[in-house]
Parts: sequence; C-alpha cells; structure tokens
Amino acid sequence: MLDKLFSGTTSVLQAGLTGLGQRQRALAENVANADTPHYKRFEVSYEAQLQAAYEGSHAAPLAVTHPGHLSLGPSGVGPAGAGSQGLAQFQPELRRATDSTMRNDGNNVDIDVEMTRLAQTSLTYSAVADLMKRKMTGLKDVIRGS
Repeated sequence: MLDKLFSGTTSVLQAGLTGLGQRQRALAENVANADTPHYKRFEVSYEAQLQAAYEGSHAAPLAVTHPGHLSLGPSGVGPAGAGSQGLAQFQPELRRATDSTMRNDGNNVDIDVEMTRLAQTSLTYSAVADLMKRKMTGLKDVIRGS
C-alpha cells in the first residue's frame, strides 16, 4: 500500500533531484577551477537517463505465449530494467569534457557559461523540490483528513 503512495511521481522527483544535485556539484567544481591550468570541466547529463528509467518502470508486462518469446515484464529485460527497477537503478552520467580548450593554458571552463548553467540548475532544483514538498503536504493532508 505504501509503495503506491510513494512511487510514480515521488520516485521521478527524487531521481530528478539526484541528477540536479550532482549537476550543481559538478558546476561548482568547474567554477572553483576556472583559473586552474589544464583543468577540464565536468558535465552531468541525467534527463535522457531519467526518461528511459521512467519509461522502463512503466512498461506494461507482456504475455509470453511461446518459449522463444522474450519477457519484458518486471523480471524481464525491458528498457532500463523494466518494472520498478528502472527508477531504482537511475544514475546520472558524469563525464569530463576533454574535447575543447578555451584558453592557452588548456582550461576549458567559460565562467559565464558555468554561472548561467549553475543559476538554471538552482532554479530547476528549487522548482522540483517545491513539487516534492507539495506532494508530501498533500499526503500529510490526506492522512490528517483535512
């Protein structure tokens, strides 16, 4: 019963906060190392992984009518580990951007771009955290009967 209350939207919001938090840490490290020679900035992508995990966690189980059929149900081999495992196994992708250089010292951090991304990430994080707060407030109100 509690699984139904805290699955779906809550799991997606939690995964989004995880990805945004990791992105904020990477951007803060990039800003801190903006003047470090040969430093290569970090990038965090999570949106595509979150979408795949979400779609995998909501895949409808398919009937296996022949021994040669592949199962795409909760224990099968669906996208992102179909079933509830999709969101549970969600991990943002952290990579170092080594394909460019901004300056002669080998550093590729553009402080203006990093500060803009940091502001965007902070606003998005605040919005998602607010959605999570509203979800929890709604559950609390239902429990209290108000």
